[in-house]
Amino acid sequence: MKGIAGRQTRGLPLGANITCADNTGARSISLIDVKAWHGKARRIPAAGVGDMFMASVKKGTPEMRSKVVYAVVIRQKRPYRRPDGTMVQFEDNAAVLVTPDGEVRGSEIKGPVAREAAERWPRIAAIASIIV
Repeated sequence: MKGIAGRQTRGLPLGANITCADNTGARSISLIDVKAWHGKARRIPAAGVGDMFMASVKKGTPEMRSKVVYAVVIRQKRPYRRPDGTMVQFEDNAAVLVTPDGEVRGSEIKGPVAREAAERWPRIAAIASIIV
C-alpha cells in the first residue's frame, strides 16, 4: 500500500457506521479495525479516504450480515485538504468491500469516488463511474 501525498484528515473513528456503495449485498458496515494504523497511546484508530479497514456488516442480505469483511473508504463527510490547497468533502461516508489483497468484491460502485482512493487502489478506479 502506497502513502497518500500530504497529511490527510481521517474522519472515521472505530465504530463509525458507513454506507456500502457497491453491489455485494451489504448495505451498512461498522468500522472495527484500521489496517496499517500506527497511532499514539490511547488514541482511537481512525480511517480516511483510501484507507483499508476491517468492518462488520450490520445491514444487508442474510448471507452477508454479521460477517467480518475488508473495505476501503471512497468518500468521507469530514473535509480534507488536497496538496493543491482545495478542501474536499462529500455528502456521506461510503466504502466498497474488497479482498485482503485489494481486489474489489462487487462489480459496480454507486456514486463518486475520491481521487485519493482511486490513485491508491487501481481496481477501484477501474470500476468507478465518477472520480472526483
